[in-house]
Amino acid sequence: MNQLALSDEILMTIDKPARYIGNEWNMVKKDLKDVDIRFIMCFPDVYEIGMSHLGIQILYDMFNKREDVYCERVYSPWPDLHKIMKEQKIPLFSLETQRPVKDADFLGITIQYEMCYTNILQILDLSQIPLYALDRGNEDTLVIGGGPCTYNPEPFAEFFDLIYIGEGELSYDELFDLYKKCKADGWNRKEFLYEASKIPGIYVPSLYKVSYKEDGTIAAFEPVRDGVPKTVKKQVVMDLSHAVYPAKPLVPFIKATQDRVVLEIQRGCIRGCRFCQAGMIYRPNREKDIEVLKEYAFQMLKNTGHEEISLSSLSSSDYTDLEELVTFLIDNFKGKGVNISLPSLRIDAFSLDVMGKVQDIRKSSLTFAPEAGSQRMRDVINKGLTEEVILEGAGMAFEGGWQKVKLYFMLGLPTETEEDMQAIAELANKIAVRYYEIPKEQRNGKCQITISTSFFVPKPFTPFQWARMYDKDSYLARAKVVNDAVKAQLNRKSIKYNWHEADVTVLEGILARGDRRLAPALIKIYENGGIFDAWTEFFDNSRWIKAFEECKIDTDFYTMRERPLDEIFPWDFIDTGVSKEFLIREWNNAKAGKVTPNCRMQCQGCGAMQWEGGVCFENKN
Repeated sequence: MNQLALSDEILMTIDKPARYIGNEWNMVKKDLKDVDIRFIMCFPDVYEIGMSHLGIQILYDMFNKREDVYCERVYSPWPDLHKIMKEQKIPLFSLETQRPVKDADFLGITIQYEMCYTNILQILDLSQIPLYALDRGNEDTLVIGGGPCTYNPEPFAEFFDLIYIGEGELSYDELFDLYKKCKADGWNRKEFLYEASKIPGIYVPSLYKVSYKEDGTIAAFEPVRDGVPKTVKKQVVMDLSHAVYPAKPLVPFIKATQDRVVLEIQRGCIRGCRFCQAGMIYRPNREKDIEVLKEYAFQMLKNTGHEEISLSSLSSSDYTDLEELVTFLIDNFKGKGVNISLPSLRIDAFSLDVMGKVQDIRKSSLTFAPEAGSQRMRDVINKGLTEEVILEGAGMAFEGGWQKVKLYFMLGLPTETEEDMQAIAELANKIAVRYYEIPKEQRNGKCQITISTSFFVPKPFTPFQWARMYDKDSYLARAKVVNDAVKAQLNRKSIKYNWHEADVTVLEGILARGDRRLAPALIKIYENGGIFDAWTEFFDNSRWIKAFEECKIDTDFYTMRERPLDEIFPWDFIDTGVSKEFLIREWNNAKAGKVTPNCRMQCQGCGAMQWEGGVCFENKN
């Protein structure tokens, strides 16, 4: 296929044709005759979402630094183009060369969210690559997955030749070198996959077999050949300051979801919230040197023309040199019309002072995530926040000029009672009361408090991975308790309440906790029109229910039961560095309502100290 992969006639009939033409600012151009490996990087969602993903930008830059590799990109075609490509049998193509994905050596798919699983099948189908890895031959593209959802890869494992566990900066060079040797020596596909399975962090699903007990739980998960590792150890970049990072990130032609320069200031989190998968799988906490960040800020703004710079972190307030970094950004860029975005801040005096300097407080709202309304429940989830701290922070914000507050909570957490649910509305009311304690002449109009609740999903490698979920009606009943409690509050006119879709949450739980037996259902869902299920306008829950019924899958098995401590999980073959003993200890602490200090206060022996870096290294000394 040449540069006319999509004719002008087709481009004129579809929404936002700039999604498919490539040639963005900072796009890498290479001659295919000069490279040995063609790698297509894929984000299985629409262009605007995928172009906002930092991980792809990092790997795109890293891979293209190799002279022998050309890393290109592809995103999920929007349904209008999907229909045309299916009808006209146009194979999916990359943005860089407009050549078919199926002609590449590798197709790398980053998997960020469970509801994108059907879009993985869309990408494979439109690329004209067999959906099941076992159906591919020596000439077919090798499909490799990565991203946070690979910490339970089993529901989609049979669609992938390889899956990378951990941070991508480490083992890809070894994989590429092995592939070049494979081609030079004339190895077949199976021989390459066998040797690739020995590379740290590489999981080859076809080299493992699963057996089940009569009750449906896993009896064993074992390699099928000698030499294949029994466990796959996640890969961790310890020296973030010198790790590859894109000084010239791609700039989209059309507005992306996050149209800004992103500075990654650290990885990991010290907090230890028991529901949070990212806080566990990205351990240990590692910080990037402030001088490196300052240099990247200058280079990236110069090389992109962006007018906003955002700090990326699970908990920005915990970055050691945050005050110095923010002062530097304000002094050097705010006067030049560059907005500074500081997500993931706690509400304290320093954070509020900083936000007051970088935001127009008349237009902005303050976002805060107590996660639970009652102190008992915050202790269960190890949030590390007291009501006193929450109200004090809100009071400082109101006195500083804020009047809009967004509060995020979860419903369906382990041990939750009706009193815990009602406490969400009561906490919102107490925050409103705090606002109206300010003299009227000092307020900025009416207080606006927006409560949003999601429904809890017990994710792999968290202390709550043994917890049960609930069905759709139970979740909605919990939301009704909160809604009724809001209506009963004195300041109810100042409080607005929204809640997440309950049916989507149930599916997220099935996919997050599922195993290989889900694969046939995923294919049925896709074949019946299931794409872009992460988008409300395309999601159809009945399609999922029907597919599960046709495949005789008992979805309650994955969601509606508390797991015994000795049950083998589908993801137990992965070694994240955080021990199961630690997770069990935290599960028991949760049920006892016992708070665990954060990593800077006291090491809890989670296992991440083996990497001897960041907070772990500080505590060891």
